Amino acid sequence: MIANKVRELLARAGITVGGDQPWDIQVHDQRWYARVWRERNLGLGESYMDGWWDCPRIDQMIHRLLTHGLQEEGGAQIKELAYQLPAVVYNLQSRLRARIIAERHYNLGNDLFFSFLDPNLQYSCATFADGDDLAQAQIRKLELIAAKLELKASDHLLDIGSGWGGLAAYLARKYGCRITGVNISQPQLDHARQLCRGLPVDFQERDYRAIEGCFDKVVSVGMFEHVGRKNYRTFMKVVARCLDKNGVFLLHAIGNNISRLGSDPWINKYIFPNSMLPSLAQIGRAAENLFVIEDVHNLGPHYDPTLMAWNDNFQRAWPQLSSRYDARFKRMWEYYLLSCAGAFRARNIQLWQVVMTRHGSGTNQPRCRHGLIPLEDTQERRETK
Repeated sequence: MIANKVRELLARAGITVGGDQPWDIQVHDQRWYARVWRERNLGLGESYMDGWWDCPRIDQMIHRLLTHGLQEEGGAQIKELAYQLPAVVYNLQSRLRARIIAERHYNLGNDLFFSFLDPNLQYSCATFADGDDLAQAQIRKLELIAAKLELKASDHLLDIGSGWGGLAAYLARKYGCRITGVNISQPQLDHARQLCRGLPVDFQERDYRAIEGCFDKVVSVGMFEHVGRKNYRTFMKVVARCLDKNGVFLLHAIGNNISRLGSDPWINKYIFPNSMLPSLAQIGRAAENLFVIEDVHNLGPHYDPTLMAWNDNFQRAWPQLSSRYDARFKRMWEYYLLSCAGAFRARNIQLWQVVMTRHGSGTNQPRCRHGLIPLEDTQERRETK
């Protein structure tokens, strides 16, 4: 019986259906067992959106599933491969398709994103030291980026995937540098231009493949996840073409431990369409003969508390959001934030900052590490919160 098989698998991770631990699952619809067995990750996420089950701490439940390897078990292996097939056959992130992610995610509404982000509107991993709140941790991340880039007032910085302009505004004010930001989301660009009015910042609506000019430094934060396996080399060639021979490039991106052909089917369908998390091997191959990889810094453990802070803010803001977004959307969004927190806590996915210089330029190695205080005992503190 499928229900018994699902219960047995969950029990191996210490998860009990109907149990009283915060990571235990309460099933409200008996069809849930067959759905999860058949559709795996997609079925787990969709059935939560549909209200078929609940769990007080989804982050802890996902952490347990992943650390016990249960994501590799269950049925529907052929169906799982079918979800990956389009990414193998087609370029899902071509110029013609590149705006899909903006339309279906980043253009959802500034009110949604501003409800849970920090004052500098950083929709990427913060870097925490003891006692930091989200706002302080995001400033620490911005300062870390500036330090690794060795940013100075005379620099012209290219920001690929510039979001709502928070990074550009902060760096322009603090360091006095000139910045060009490139983005394809109109709501983000509108806000970024308003935020940076009066600063030496110019925002352009264009695909990264159409970038022109030469820049002293290049940064890309949280955008490479949308480039896609078939375009990694193209992205690196664009950066190499635009970067001064003595310049520094910093790539800040979520990554996979394994080189994969596609992405999680639930994340792809509901959160980040056509997204793909690169492995270090894929980044390295894409950069070969174009860049010297100076430093790879894994900040993955810091994404767990970042996501938990975002969810706390989102839950507090929900009464003001509920007139625009329905209850199913709320369950989708909290599942996204909490399941990703659990995945980072399980070390299933990572966040890398990769510092690079131009291959063949003989550029001196930049000072890549600047006293970041490590985040310790993340799992223990999350489990006992």
